[in-house]
Amino acid sequence: MLTAFLACVMLSFGISATSAWADGESLQGTLKNGDAPVAGVKIKAFTQDGAPVGEATSDAQGKWSIPVPSAGTYRVDLDTSTLPSGVTLSNGRASLTPPVVDGQARNVLFPLSAGAASGTPGQNNQPGTPAKPSSFDRYADLFYSGLHFSLIIALAALGISLIFGTTGLTNFAHGELVTFGALMAFLFNVTIGLPLWLSGLIAVAIGAGAGYVQDFAFWGWLRRRRTNLVTTMIISIGLSLALRYVFLYFFGGEARAYSDFNAQAGHQYGPFLIAPKNLICDAIAIVVIVAVSWALLGTRLGKATRAVADNPALAAASGINVDRIIRLVWTIGGGLAALAGVILGVYQNVGYGMGFQILLLVFAAVTLGGFGTAWGALLGSLVIGMFIQFSTLWIPTELKTVGALGALIVILLFRPQGILGRRTRIG
Repeated sequence: MLTAFLACVMLSFGISATSAWADGESLQGTLKNGDAPVAGVKIKAFTQDGAPVGEATSDAQGKWSIPVPSAGTYRVDLDTSTLPSGVTLSNGRASLTPPVVDGQARNVLFPLSAGAASGTPGQNNQPGTPAKPSSFDRYADLFYSGLHFSLIIALAALGISLIFGTTGLTNFAHGELVTFGALMAFLFNVTIGLPLWLSGLIAVAIGAGAGYVQDFAFWGWLRRRRTNLVTTMIISIGLSLALRYVFLYFFGGEARAYSDFNAQAGHQYGPFLIAPKNLICDAIAIVVIVAVSWALLGTRLGKATRAVADNPALAAASGINVDRIIRLVWTIGGGLAALAGVILGVYQNVGYGMGFQILLLVFAAVTLGGFGTAWGALLGSLVIGMFIQFSTLWIPTELKTVGALGALIVILLFRPQGILGRRTRIG
């Protein structure tokens, strides 16, 4: 029933299934001086070792695109000697090092303005010779990108941790709830034409509803039939695969951007170059995480949720409606996953497999922090997000996820219950 409902909704995209497979990774951008596109500007891309990858020239709409061979971190240089007279880089940074994930068309933004370049101390601003980013700039970029990615992981991890804490289910279909939220925002923003903030609110509401429907029509039924946890975990894997291919069939394999804020220039905040859209997403994520955490600690529903997580039988004997609490947790988990999907779509575009791509990292964060503990999920997300970004200083970008999982294994060897988890007696 849930798959049929999703299929009906996805038909609204009006997208043919003939473009079902991803077109690969690329770097792209739009050069504008105010609202006017800037044409004829040369852009070059290099690997971290300095090997050339490709080059492009902005067209009449100011757009450019360079295909890259694989996921990784690249250096993108703007040739300032090709800028029109009177147009300069407003932040003086003619070289950026954006990371590209699997299947992503990564937007690279060079803010332009009229007048003299502001310049940055220690950078070479001579025409035609873009300066390589300094080590300090790179550390600052890695710190912020790690923090931003940690908040996205935390939103998804908080929901999956609450669901595991109250039901014991390891839900492998949680990544598809993340994707579903991003796709719903894309539907209302791009296809219907609503502003992104409103589309995001609707997507979160629909995601929460999808979580409620899942438990009401599916997981709750299995729970009442006393299906064991291993069986339900395997069922969640099958549901994940089914939903992913439904998304692929109706949405297609190409990653696409929202119509709002997809070419927003970054602003300099001290050593950090940050697009305002990312700051807004960070603020929303922090407010939501704090609100959910406070609700778990300071409200009657939160106390009931913790009671169900600790001992469902005792909670039921105390007069708590366990099924109602679990359904509420599924609703909150679906809404949090949808919000994570919307923010992830703003960060790296929307694709059919985006939730699955971060699912392993979400599980790693929950496991590292301690299964079933909300604060552990937040702490684990911060550790995983930061480690992934900073590990690229020593290992190839393609192996950063492997490095994070290796660090997870090492930590769990010394603390098997996770950072904030509690020891449990076995046998």
